[in-house]
Amino acid sequence: MKLHEYYSKRIFSEYGIPIPPGELAKTPTEAQKIAKKIGFPVVIKSQVLVGGRGKSGGIRVAKTSPEVKQHTEDILALTIKGLPVRMVLVDQAADIKTEIYLGITNDRAARKPVIMASAAGGVDIEEVAHKTPEKIIKCHIDPLMGLQSYQSRDLAAGIDLPREHWRAFGKIALGLWKAYVGSDATLAEINPLVITGDGELLAVDGKMVLDDNALFRHTDLEELRDLDVDQEAEIRAREHGLSFIKLDGDIGCMVNGAGLAMTTMDIIKLFGGEPANFLDIGGG
Repeated sequence: MKLHEYYSKRIFSEYGIPIPPGELAKTPTEAQKIAKKIGFPVVIKSQVLVGGRGKSGGIRVAKTSPEVKQHTEDILALTIKGLPVRMVLVDQAADIKTEIYLGITNDRAARKPVIMASAAGGVDIEEVAHKTPEKIIKCHIDPLMGLQSYQSRDLAAGIDLPREHWRAFGKIALGLWKAYVGSDATLAEINPLVITGDGELLAVDGKMVLDDNALFRHTDLEELRDLDVDQEAEIRAREHGLSFIKLDGDIGCMVNGAGLAMTTMDIIKLFGGEPANFLDIGGG
């Protein structure tokens, strides 16, 4: 389950990661009140669970209350990659000097989490991995030992982070690890983590993906699920405790057990077909 930026950053803050002052708004009037409260300039950010918000006009800077009103109206009228914008995050604008990427995810091949950092922050990390993989520094984390301070230092040195920021970077990396574990996440990402004009590190954007199998431990987070990103069939299947994912093919699959379901899909592909769905109705 994907979390919106506003709540991802709220979780980060609970683990000691500095974030800009900001609040959620669903109307232009609410956005104006928040902007007046936190101070100008502000950044108005659409809250939709897709990338490319900035290129689609879903992120705008406002320096006055009338600009806040106009930008919020415009953003709330958008549909970005098929998803309607229903709310915006109004954040205090940061004085950005440097952008860094920092994230933790599961490495299935290594069977352990991996923390990654890059000096090429603020852009799609998949694009960086494809074009310039040498810019991404990785360290695997022993799930029993947790993130170690030397690993944070290795990351900081690997991305040529000025030494005066190493201590703050280490605290943020540790906070991200604790947020990742504490939320049963499969991804916890800060992109970008910025160095401000005052020399402070600040998480101005955040993303978290939670393990659906662990949501029974996080009923408060389950309530935040954005149904706009799910197919109607997926919602109905979830209500009945079934694992269903809609695909683009035309051959339906109804299978007992995830392993057999994957094998069935592989066989369909092997013989030139395209599965219409993944469906696990429960193993033996």
